[in-house]
Amino acid sequence: MKVDYKQLFSMLILWLISIYLVFYFTSCSAKWHINRAYKKGAKLEQESDTIRITSVDSFKVVLKDTFYFEKYLTTKDTIIQYKRLYVPKTRFETRIEYKLKRDTLRLEKVKIRKEYRTKTKPFPYTLLLIVIGLVCITIISFIFKPKF
Repeated sequence: MKVDYKQLFSMLILWLISIYLVFYFTSCSAKWHINRAYKKGAKLEQESDTIRITSVDSFKVVLKDTFYFEKYLTTKDTIIQYKRLYVPKTRFETRIEYKLKRDTLRLEKVKIRKEYRTKTKPFPYTLLLIVIGLVCITIISFIFKPKF
């Protein structure tokens, strides 16, 4: 059995071209992507700004034996257009944003609790119990004082 490499190569090229054409004709166009973005909430805003440039020119006018300079004002308009594209945030971006807000609120709550605890120190009950205990011991020792 003899393999014909020329025919094998031509078949391979034919298959590659057919696969390329299938992908080319079934792929999405740019117009489809733009329409899809508009459906999801993208907005294209055009803002224009007009700038007027005035320049002063002068030219020489000769009238009989005298000459003088005549001022001539020229104005030119230039229009500058700004295109801003508003792209809505994805669900992932909004989720991260809300998570960051939630974490900052939790940190602020913890900070406020710590500030409140440092401002209002609790009453020292242990010191009060020690003083009451010493007073009770001295009173009991005077009551039950051994008589020699």
